[in-house]
Amino acid sequence: MCKVKKLLVKLLLVLLALFAVTFTVYFFNLDMKLTAAIEPLLQKHYDRIERDTHI
Repeated sequence: MCKVKKLLVKLLLVLLALFAVTFTVYFFNLDMKLTAAIEPLLQKHYDRIERDTHI
């Protein structure tokens, strides 16, 4: 019984930590800030790709 209780406590702590991380990302809009920082690099890459423009 003691092992089960320890496992549940560890699982609860992991879930709380995961929630805290995801809430922080959501609250400060960090996913879109990261996307905005990466966008110029992606634009350079996709602008170099040759395109077949035949219709």
